[in-house]
Amino acid sequence: MIMEENYIDINRKTWNEKTEFHIQSDFYNQEEFLKGENSLMPIELELLGDITGKSVLHLQCHFGQDTISFSRMGAKAVGVDLSDNAIEKAREIAQQLNTETRFICCDIYDLPNHLKEQFDIVFTSYGTIGWLPDLDKWAKIISQFLKPGGKFIMADFHPVVWMFDDNFEKIGYNYFKSEPIIETVEGTYASKNAPINSKTITWNHSTSELLNSLLKNNLELHAFNEYDYSPYNCFNATEEFEPKKFRIKHLENKIPMVYSILATKK
Repeated sequence: MIMEENYIDINRKTWNEKTEFHIQSDFYNQEEFLKGENSLMPIELELLGDITGKSVLHLQCHFGQDTISFSRMGAKAVGVDLSDNAIEKAREIAQQLNTETRFICCDIYDLPNHLKEQFDIVFTSYGTIGWLPDLDKWAKIISQFLKPGGKFIMADFHPVVWMFDDNFEKIGYNYFKSEPIIETVEGTYASKNAPINSKTITWNHSTSELLNSLLKNNLELHAFNEYDYSPYNCFNATEEFEPKKFRIKHLENKIPMVYSILATKK
């Protein structure tokens, strides 16, 4: 088993390398974002509703586009990420756009040592929990930082997606959490030809593991939705069958690609 500080150091180094390429990529479309485009997707916007005046804690926020979008929507937003490069960029962008978005650089398991307040909404999205070994510990963090009656909102790639090899031709990984998945990856999902070679340590998490972690930590589930498309073109062998809706071409609509969750703290 990889020691905890080892996986954090390795993954932080990877995300530090990725950040510069991501900001410049067509995938993140920073130019349009700076002009005012909201980076959040319809799946999560529907669950969020009107967040004017609400406080939002965004876990694993990368370089802050969604967190800053919350600020633009009238919320008081705080973003957290383990990558110091990403948080540095997020703070620069928030200052450039004159938003009051706050950012904290730490591993989210360590967040109680950096933050004391509670929030109306805790949010996380797209490619987050696979970087975490322990979902029970993760759900405890969510519960701790939510006000009673506060909402937890999540959208992420479906665990079925992570079973496949890179080209979706065969099952390559266990659906259930087992040993850490240790890989060296060329390029990055946002810039496939980026000249980087990154080591990553991730974990697969089943739907039952995910939902039970929330239920065990004082969260009440109100909605669990599954979608047969991804709003992001971040996989191989995709086709855009409707604007901003992507599927694996040869699998059509046969697999779930994304899920969303709405839960409240009891």
